[in-house]
Amino acid sequence: LAGCLEWVKRQLFRVGEDWYFLFILGVLMATISFATDIITNLLQGANMWLYREIGDIGVLKYLSWTLFPMALAAFSTGFSQSISPHSGGSGIPELKTILMGVMLEDYLAIQNFGAKVVGLICTLTCGSTVFLGKVGAYVHLSAIAAAYLGKMRTTVTREYENKFKQHEMLVAAQAVAVATVFGAPISGVLYSIEVMSSNFAVRDYWRGFFSATCGAFTFRLLAVFNSEQGKAGWAGCAPSSPLPSPHGIFGVLTPKLTPSFLSPLPETIAPVFKRDLKIDFPFDLLETFFFLILGIICGVVACAYLFCQRWMMVAVRKNRLTAKLLATDKPVYTALVVLLLASITFPPGLGQLMASRLTMKEHLISLFDNRTWGLLATNASGVAKPGGLWQEWDHPSATIYGTLIFFLLMKFWMLILATTLPLPAGYFMPIFIYGAAIGRLMGEVVALLFPRGLHSDGPPRPIIPAGYALAGAAAFSGSVTHTVSTALLVCEVTGHLGHILPTTLAVLVANAISQKNQPSFYDASIILKKLPYLPPIRSRHIASYRVVVEEFMERRVVALAKGDGFQEVLVALDASADAEYPVVESTGSPTLVGTVSRSQLVTFLQSHEHPQAPQGEKVNRLATVGTLGEDCAIEPIMLQFSPWTSLHQAYHLFQLLKLQRVFVTRSGELVGAVSRAEVRGENGERGKRG
Repeated sequence: LAGCLEWVKRQLFRVGEDWYFLFILGVLMATISFATDIITNLLQGANMWLYREIGDIGVLKYLSWTLFPMALAAFSTGFSQSISPHSGGSGIPELKTILMGVMLEDYLAIQNFGAKVVGLICTLTCGSTVFLGKVGAYVHLSAIAAAYLGKMRTTVTREYENKFKQHEMLVAAQAVAVATVFGAPISGVLYSIEVMSSNFAVRDYWRGFFSATCGAFTFRLLAVFNSEQGKAGWAGCAPSSPLPSPHGIFGVLTPKLTPSFLSPLPETIAPVFKRDLKIDFPFDLLETFFFLILGIICGVVACAYLFCQRWMMVAVRKNRLTAKLLATDKPVYTALVVLLLASITFPPGLGQLMASRLTMKEHLISLFDNRTWGLLATNASGVAKPGGLWQEWDHPSATIYGTLIFFLLMKFWMLILATTLPLPAGYFMPIFIYGAAIGRLMGEVVALLFPRGLHSDGPPRPIIPAGYALAGAAAFSGSVTHTVSTALLVCEVTGHLGHILPTTLAVLVANAISQKNQPSFYDASIILKKLPYLPPIRSRHIASYRVVVEEFMERRVVALAKGDGFQEVLVALDASADAEYPVVESTGSPTLVGTVSRSQLVTFLQSHEHPQAPQGEKVNRLATVGTLGEDCAIEPIMLQFSPWTSLHQAYHLFQLLKLQRVFVTRSGELVGAVSRAEVRGENGERGKRG
């Protein structure tokens, strides 16, 4: 029997055992994502049921609207932080650092998984009140699952743990996370590559795409099995209450919506936010000018958002009250912030000017509506029809233009404030919706100015504001995260390719503006958290290419000679705490011959007797006499820099090879060293000058 099982194992693993674990990763994360959406939807439905059943008692409605998200957000913060402080926030900045070769302790520990799942469910249940998503947090969850599956793989195959295999699993994990959230494997893989990796291997692309496809397919398959429940839920929806979609915030099964938004849910696999946009004539060529303006607006607003968000994070940490709360009472800080946000979004108050009764998914469904709201608002028959989510944006005293403007102004600072909350959350979906609102406002304005289209003669070719909403969502989210794949993402999640060209144009223009002036959202978080990560070189000035290693290298390097004995080794260990030390031929001839680790030097000292041995290091009384070259294994140098190596070359080598420190030689002689600290510091100075 053992021989038979071994034969089956060899046959199964003939194609490579990695593919089986990648398949398990995709299916596992899709199942967890679907279950998260189901639980979130049930909790949101319970909250809205309580809000409706209270009646017209204003105080009770206010308490129901504010206390529910306060309690959930405070519990999310307290529960996740009590188990692991690494479970708060997005997790993408830390994962980017890990993929660069710097291992962060306990970040991928399995206890973070449970804390993050529970905290994320509570955060998502708060809905549009807190206005946070799940993409970033789900990337962290997927990375933890990938690390655990990697350990299982070593147990099954009886191999030693391989760092390269672990890296491949983490790369696939980030693609799985984005793909299972949006049900979009192609753009999910591309987006994860842009956000997480500076250098990406093609072999990792296929692994990530395979695992992401398995996850997206499983997620949609689960949606099909749950479609009967979706039919029953959608049939009894009222337009003033959130739709009890079986897929929560990021459902996949959607109906082919009619203008009433009340058609039954078909049993078929469809994009997440399927739109029935006109494709016979999606946009006029002259509209390219307005899409260009939209890209400029999104780029400028993204720069303002990134600057203000970074300023807010610093201000919260420097303020005495908020700093004390974040240090000792994080749940209290979360409760106070959520109370403020919930009070502003209270529907009978300012919330009626912000469509606050809509969930985050309904925000996107309404903003991607293929009809022109300006025409519907002036049409009495259109107003009389129930079920239009767009009516939440049509306030009698403000019109759709006023509500969209007010929504953008208020959500700008509310979203920035929400990013300071120390709870598990994602930050991509809020900026995606915000960009859709920018595009929708511009599309409605253009449709108002040109009711028959840009050509007055011939048949009318009306402006489609939903196309501008697609472009705005892709442009703003892409400029904040410094990605271009959002142009494909909006097409994949809506199933509409008619506006791919103007959307790509808007994304490119917005990225050109934001990348020139501000670091990305995740790079800014890395800078604020002071993680050992190399941010991209922002300066593209020709002078930055003339900067060489000699200008910023560390010149005072503690080195040892092959003939050094106990006293010289002891002095070197006391002089620095480096993990490895360069070894030269002799004191008079500083030709670099290799490196020796600190642990070997400590062992070298332990074989000698000396009264000046460092405290805590026991010395063997059976002393021996020898030199460093005789008693220590000197590792050869695999890579070294020349003083004339450029900054860009050093930067790319550090990224590609995941280096920590490289020695600099001139004609073979040691003249200095370059570590990540020097590269990061010089990069920051050049970025400021650029």
